[in-house]
Amino acid sequence: MKNSRAKDKKRSVFKLLIILLSAVVFLLIACDKRMITRYYTVKSDKIDKPVRFAVIADLHCCSYGSKQSELINEIAKNKPDAILLSGDIKDDILPDKSVKYLLDGISSSYPCYYVTGNHEIANGVEQSKELFLSYDIDVLEGDCETVELNGQRIQICGTDDPLVSEYIFNSQLKNAAQQIDPEVFSVLLAHRPERISNYLNYDFDLIVSGHAHGGQWRIPYILNGLYAPNQGLFPKYAGGLYEHGATVHIVSRGLDKHNPVPRVFNRPELVIIDIVPE
Repeated sequence: MKNSRAKDKKRSVFKLLIILLSAVVFLLIACDKRMITRYYTVKSDKIDKPVRFAVIADLHCCSYGSKQSELINEIAKNKPDAILLSGDIKDDILPDKSVKYLLDGISSSYPCYYVTGNHEIANGVEQSKELFLSYDIDVLEGDCETVELNGQRIQICGTDDPLVSEYIFNSQLKNAAQQIDPEVFSVLLAHRPERISNYLNYDFDLIVSGHAHGGQWRIPYILNGLYAPNQGLFPKYAGGLYEHGATVHIVSRGLDKHNPVPRVFNRPELVIIDIVPE
């Protein structure tokens, strides 16, 4: 009888250990903060040669390896033609040291284009822009620049985050749109995805945003995001590729790891976008 009880006790302890181990493994997978690289392809009849963009969004001064080596090396491995910095690369609380390491590593190797996010405006819009300008990075504030990448003409446009003021935001958006050549593929950098109805008033081919942080919590194949700033619960634009007629909207899940609410099944991401001929 004693042997039977001892065996039952051992079985119970073993089952408990299995449950605890399974819970730990689940949490490690669910809350994995390692960066991943996510790829999107956009086809266009305005393109004769492929163009590759790397998108950095919502870094919030987080670090990836010594002096940002992990992020810089991952960008280099993917060989982008240009880098799009779609807001909240800086933070309004954390120091800029890790951002400076990143800009040191990319600004001399790639054409880089930047727009402000809400945290950067909260930190002082001119101060934020001055940091990027000091690395000769193009700061877009209602501009639309025509550039040649991989032998292909591309228009890269951008607007400040609406926190700077609704009037400035709308004026910049209109000004950028007025500069578009409809025969040339156009990209709009605009931090907030929930303002898509504003962007769709104009004829941009590709819109690139961040801000939503992937909805923070996800359930793969079931729930794309639980909560996002300015969208609330079950955000429509948490992260991914969205099609609006002829316009493609890509929302990065961002690279922030400091949020007090952990990311669940929502790893920080570097986004790679390939624009290819139709």
